[in-house]
Amino acid sequence: MKDVEGKVAFITGGASGIGFGMARSFLSAGMKVIVADVAQAHIDDAASQLRGNNAVHFMRLDVADRAQVLAAADEAERVFGKIHLVCNNAGVSGGGPVDGEDFDDWDWLMNINLGGVVNGVKAFTPKLKAHGEGGHIVNTSSMAGIIPLPNEGGAYTTAKFAVRGLSESLRLTLAPHNIGVSVLCPGLTKTRILEASPASRPASAPSAARLGDPTAMFNTLDGAMDPLEVGQAVLDGVRSNAPFILPHGEFKAEVQGLFDELLEAFPKDQVVDPRRVAFEDGRRRMTEELKAQQKRD
Repeated sequence: MKDVEGKVAFITGGASGIGFGMARSFLSAGMKVIVADVAQAHIDDAASQLRGNNAVHFMRLDVADRAQVLAAADEAERVFGKIHLVCNNAGVSGGGPVDGEDFDDWDWLMNINLGGVVNGVKAFTPKLKAHGEGGHIVNTSSMAGIIPLPNEGGAYTTAKFAVRGLSESLRLTLAPHNIGVSVLCPGLTKTRILEASPASRPASAPSAARLGDPTAMFNTLDGAMDPLEVGQAVLDGVRSNAPFILPHGEFKAEVQGLFDELLEAFPKDQVVDPRRVAFEDGRRRMTEELKAQQKRD
């Protein structure tokens, strides 16, 4: 989607942080933007910053509510017409460790950080296919979707790894439809995710006091990236149909180490059954053709 001017973008979690960085970048590029967010205070703040801009429309949306997301997709079309870019960006922190006893906090985070992305994909992809003009989907994962967080980051890591896998599979699936898919994996960014999370936390979830403070490491955001910089990286990634959008270069060596660790785990002198090789060759050829189609388009 090299030419974005005049196209319509829909962003969840769009009224603050990375989502608002995307919105401002897209508006600067001449796009029309639907900003959806669950926090009315964030919507009011964003609207005040963009007052008088007729190319933006705000709506309140809980991405964990499937009916709301389906209705939002219809509303977006009524407001600005055909949607070409969908950014499933809404997310919360918390969720607790994998080995914790609770389920409520875990389910709450999964329903937003993973379920919200699934709902967005399911609601908007048929609309992108229907107009036949191609488009793009950006799903926000995290560097925690590549490099796992321990302890209280367990649920967050689980959801973000799943978003990454969903996005990579979806990219192959949508290649024949001229719809690109990127997975965004940001690092430390100045956002309001820690503000928004407690407001939507279920009453039945364990108290923050009992769980400890899962956000302690983020209490100081000195040096965190400006969300507008992330938003510009997303715009560049959409224009170039990048499979991965990785704005934070400080992770490169760590990811290389993880890659080397994966390669090292394979058998050293295994004689592979040629029937297995033939089977995987067929799958690999199909994948390579879909990837080549993405590059051609």
